[in-house]
Amino acid sequence: MTSSSDLARVRNIGIAAHIDAGKTTLTERILFYTGALYKIGEVHDGAAHMDYMAEEQIHGITITSAVTKARWQEHLIQLVDTPGHVDFTIEVERSMRVLDGCVLVLDGVRGVEPQTETVWRQREKFRLPCLFFVNKMDRPGANFDQALRSIRRRLGGAPLAVTLPLPERHAVVNLIDQTLVTFAGEHGEQVTEQPWDDAARDAYAEQRETLLLGIADSDERLADQVLAGEEPTAEALWQALRSATIKGEIHPCFGGSALRNLGVHPLIDAVVKLLPSPLDRPDAKAFLEDGSEELVKMEDRGPLVALAFKVQMWEGRRHVFARLYRGVLRPGDRISYKMVDGRLANENVARIFDVDAAKKSRLDQAHAGEIVLLAGLRHASTGDTLCDPRHPLLLERIDTRKPVLSLAIEPATSDQEEKFLEVMEKFQEEDPTLTFGEDSDTGQRLLSGMGELHLQIVVERLEREFGVQVKAGQPAVALRETITQQNRIDYLFQPPIEQAGKSETMKVRVVLSVSPRERGSGLLTRVEPHLLPEGSVLNAAQREALGQGVKFALGGGPLEGAPLEDLLVEVEEVETFASASTPAAVSAAVSRALAKALQGASPALLQPIMAAEVVVPEINLGTVLGDLQARHAIIRDTRHDREDATISCEVALAELLGYTTQLRSMTQGRGQFTTIFERFDTA
Repeated sequence: MTSSSDLARVRNIGIAAHIDAGKTTLTERILFYTGALYKIGEVHDGAAHMDYMAEEQIHGITITSAVTKARWQEHLIQLVDTPGHVDFTIEVERSMRVLDGCVLVLDGVRGVEPQTETVWRQREKFRLPCLFFVNKMDRPGANFDQALRSIRRRLGGAPLAVTLPLPERHAVVNLIDQTLVTFAGEHGEQVTEQPWDDAARDAYAEQRETLLLGIADSDERLADQVLAGEEPTAEALWQALRSATIKGEIHPCFGGSALRNLGVHPLIDAVVKLLPSPLDRPDAKAFLEDGSEELVKMEDRGPLVALAFKVQMWEGRRHVFARLYRGVLRPGDRISYKMVDGRLANENVARIFDVDAAKKSRLDQAHAGEIVLLAGLRHASTGDTLCDPRHPLLLERIDTRKPVLSLAIEPATSDQEEKFLEVMEKFQEEDPTLTFGEDSDTGQRLLSGMGELHLQIVVERLEREFGVQVKAGQPAVALRETITQQNRIDYLFQPPIEQAGKSETMKVRVVLSVSPRERGSGLLTRVEPHLLPEGSVLNAAQREALGQGVKFALGGGPLEGAPLEDLLVEVEEVETFASASTPAAVSAAVSRALAKALQGASPALLQPIMAAEVVVPEINLGTVLGDLQARHAIIRDTRHDREDATISCEVALAELLGYTTQLRSMTQGRGQFTTIFERFDTA
């Protein structure tokens, strides 16, 4: 891809959804129909092309985002299959950050589910245009119209049906082209399109009218034409729909069943026709060292700008996935990036690879708009901006979430200690939501992550990939602390110090206050004190010590030493006493004052509160509701769908440890539940 015309024929898209909605199955069909695969691999057989990790094949779920390429109608589709399980939501977040559009997959029976809402919010953050594929329309209870209503109700989207599924005829109705599309052959590869006859035109007149009016709402010229009773051409409708989709005004919807090879071809056509190329997306915003902004145009000309969005150990070696936003990158090129701690690093890119799931092939160069794999970068991490050393700048970083669950872990034998620590460091580089460290109180090593499955996968990979046998404890919830009352303290720090037979005095007076904030609002500090005596000034060392003292005191709460959340700290006044107010005295004074203020502000423990959705057979609803209430869950809603009931609730994560086994017992193995982290709060 060396020119704008090439980039205009590129589609960087992601496939995302709630777990078990059929993302990977859909991806397999797209790759097969485009000729990128010669054989369809099924998830239930552990043979899916994109689920190449052993743990993905064993558990039957996607754990890590996989990148691949396919060609369709003279276009290149760069495709990312993302996980659906909430424990691996960072994979979706960082994939969305570097894509230009996405396809959200819904279960035709369940419609919008909890993780769909999370994916939708991630999509909105980056303003990605999207299409919906309503999958599993062959299943009993599937309802296309109901799925579209759930998009409007639960997501606030603007769904508009483009193809209607007819699973009993193994066909879909294309409302724009006014055709009936039939799929035949062993894998649905034989596609037949035939124009509507008069009966079909009458049968689908209402749905087509809805489509025309929906598109016309975003296109004045088309609106005039439709209101005048004229029939727009299919080409004009596709163009208007593309414009509205890219603007985010409409979310086109397609129905089908990926597993039954139904309705996938029209979706691939729509990816090319409706989703944006890299050139259709707004220029990326970057920041120069002086704080000024620079817009990065997607083109080969100009100094290099790329975003490292994922670190992955590949064949035991460190590799970095990157999306190029400007410039050309070649093996051996020197690049610069600013690390998380603010230090500037310069390294050479050793090799560049094209990626197809678990396979990689070497490239001579990479161009703007491409997603590639880089080898040779020892320290680049998720969210780093890779740039020309002569033109350093920063793109927006990728947000990561804090762990909510921990378990004690250690190598089974002491001779594996060194290897264990080395591997844990690699895992943290791969996954920013994973942390590993030592508990200062117990001396235990704790592995912390986003959920039970997240931690289980790490333990399995330790043993399978690296041959490190470990002993792991039971998962424990990661707590936070906050305060529930305001407190103001006037503290004089004046301890005597005996040194070499002389008594020296350290003396500093500090006035500060602490106040609770709303849940989820975070930690805020204001260190702008009034200084006494009047006219006095803190030197650079004293100012730094003041900030360090606040930081030290906020390192852990007064109850259990857990991280602090949702409070405001204001250092109001600092009084110094000549040579007695050394930087060490300033730091100690503010640290102790803040610790005392927190102790007197009615501190409280916060637990991770999860938004849970529990799907159970109607006959078991009463039993499950009673059990949830015994776990102090707050029931928000109960919906009834045919033979099932869906319970939406809020419940503390601690109450859900081991809940899978209990739910299966209450429902004879038919119940299922999903959770999404909502906030830290008092249980």
